[in-house]
Amino acid sequence: MPSACDSAIEDIEDMVSFNDPTPQDRQSARKRIIPRSRKKNVEHEELQADSLIPGTQKIWMKTWGCSHNNSDGEYMAGQLAASGYKITEADLWLLNSCTVKNPAEDHFRNSIKKAQEQQKKVVVAGCVPQAQPRMDYLKGLSIIGVQQIDRVVEVVDEAVKGHSVRLLGQKKDGGRRLGGARLDLPKIRKNPLIEIISINTGCLNACTYCKTKHARGDLASYPIEELVERTRQSFQEGVCEIWLTSEDTGAYGRDIGTDLPTLLWRLVEEIPEGAMLRLGMTNPPYILEHLEEMAKILSHPRVYAFLHVPVQSASDSVLMDMKREYCVGDFKRVVDFLKERVPGVTIATDIICGFPGETEEDFQETLDLVKLYQFPSLFINQFYPRPGTPAAKMEQIPAHIKKQRTKELSQLFHSYHPYDHKVGERQQVLVTEESFDGQYYVAHNKFYEQVLVPKRAEFKGKMVEVDIYEAGKHFMKGGPVEDSQPFTPSIAVPLQKGEVSGLTQVKGFSSRDSNTSSVRRCLFVHANDPTFILTNITQMTEE
Repeated sequence: MPSACDSAIEDIEDMVSFNDPTPQDRQSARKRIIPRSRKKNVEHEELQADSLIPGTQKIWMKTWGCSHNNSDGEYMAGQLAASGYKITEADLWLLNSCTVKNPAEDHFRNSIKKAQEQQKKVVVAGCVPQAQPRMDYLKGLSIIGVQQIDRVVEVVDEAVKGHSVRLLGQKKDGGRRLGGARLDLPKIRKNPLIEIISINTGCLNACTYCKTKHARGDLASYPIEELVERTRQSFQEGVCEIWLTSEDTGAYGRDIGTDLPTLLWRLVEEIPEGAMLRLGMTNPPYILEHLEEMAKILSHPRVYAFLHVPVQSASDSVLMDMKREYCVGDFKRVVDFLKERVPGVTIATDIICGFPGETEEDFQETLDLVKLYQFPSLFINQFYPRPGTPAAKMEQIPAHIKKQRTKELSQLFHSYHPYDHKVGERQQVLVTEESFDGQYYVAHNKFYEQVLVPKRAEFKGKMVEVDIYEAGKHFMKGGPVEDSQPFTPSIAVPLQKGEVSGLTQVKGFSSRDSNTSSVRRCLFVHANDPTFILTNITQMTEE
């Protein structure tokens, strides 16, 4: 059976400076924009008159990549829906890209070609166009930069009218780089029960293989109070699980005079009983400084005892060529400390096979590391040279060797079964989604291990007590304990799938009301001007 671990995690950043224009300023500024027209074949254009009115079209969205990118996509979908666009099969394609690997960019490029063949309008976003906006296949397309997702409606509006708009600038406040859009923007959660919150964007490293740094830039952290407020809002909308994400959560706060444990202790205060917090990826150098505090936090009953710490290679010489800024001994210290202080903790890691200069001895060290720890969650990546990175200029290992090493490591990973000894255990699990085959609900226990439970409506979004009766490579199966009652961690009824989060409620007007798109559009555009809303909403609804 496929598992959540097997699939690509479709993983926002963003915040706004006080110097940034308000939504009203942007609406006014749009009237002064002289966009560059895109060449069109007028003979084949069969548009109805009202189809050029922005906000009346259908948008199809596709996101590739990490949870951070997935959160960006949720925010863009929410803003478009709040402005009246329908997120479905579509007049315009919004493609949110990932630049980590060649295959991800290939899928992105092929989707652009497919959209153009079908005469669809295209807007692109994400790390690929941010890092390389002058690529030939992006010519003439509208681009939303990773720091401009709060302006997606403006860009789509112009694209609908046939104009090409590119927003790729850096946001700063007093010289300090900001992450991008505010955290309180409307969004459509892919899963209404899970909120993905970016705590910072960018990183402090300069890994020689990484293209994402070209797009996301240096570290920019959100203030703690904004993250606390976003967490509160999420629970008020029925969320029962929070994922913290970024390019490196361990580096959080270094640019604003705080740190990750300080943030986590504040967030834990906001988590209702039975709801859970999951930490995102952290590189070894930054977690080393906080091992004592992190062990305490991971032991908290409302925090998953799970940490993603990428090692990439167990060879110090390869790590040096990667410029990873740690040695394998540092990684082992992190893992050993957490395993001792947090019994049962899940450590997930990443490994790159076939990095330039990797010898057979180097690769054997990596195999030995995996044999030692038998990581239950292991992300194995064949090395791909990304254009513009230092590693792309290094002498490359032949493709057949990279492929063979990837295969050998995969075989090792599949040779052990980390959950067999858990059959017979009684566990508390939080049910948040449906399995890929639709036969079960997917839950996670305290260690973020995947547990499949019977597909009963009363279990969704609940904490359930189960007895483990079967174990596979990536999952366990649990039967509900007789006479135990599911516990509801949510403090509110969850939003419906596809429903917009974060819309302002004014004088009885709710984001759940089925009013006209023009009213919803007005509410979103003027969300920062309560005076406008109070004095104009009645007149608009009467029209």
